[in-house]
Amino acid sequence: MNFKKYLFIFSLIVFSSFSKAQITVHPTVFAGYEYQNQSFGELGARFIFLKNDDALYRISGSALLGSVNGKFAALPKIQADVLLNFEKGADIQHSYYFLVGAETTTKYFAPKAGFSLFGIVDVTGGYAFNYGNQFINDKELKGFNFNFTVNIPLVVLE
Repeated sequence: MNFKKYLFIFSLIVFSSFSKAQITVHPTVFAGYEYQNQSFGELGARFIFLKNDDALYRISGSALLGSVNGKFAALPKIQADVLLNFEKGADIQHSYYFLVGAETTTKYFAPKAGFSLFGIVDVTGGYAFNYGNQFINDKELKGFNFNFTVNIPLVVLE
């Protein structure tokens, strides 16, 4: 019960910062590669929330698709990221962002860090912690995590 109380308080603090200014939301689709003790292709959709270009918040859902021990495997994945740029008032400096976030599937949880160029190309790394004895096709997905992702804003496709 205490966990729910702390989660509620944390949510109030995070989302109250959104109420101070107008937030714009930008939907994107993305494709990429993920190494998590096994190679996967990744396809998904993402929402970018921002008040200014100094901090962007992203929430996404995707599917990891690959072959594990010779059998096809698909994992649903949810992730949340914060992209930060500390150069105030210099638009050309917003070509790169530092990225911190976390992702979770039905098999593991992985905090990550990395960088993003223009918010379009992301390169991240982290470490995955397995949920108990969770296996996929007799393989445990834990340890070093590497992601490479290309984001395509939907406004470009219109």
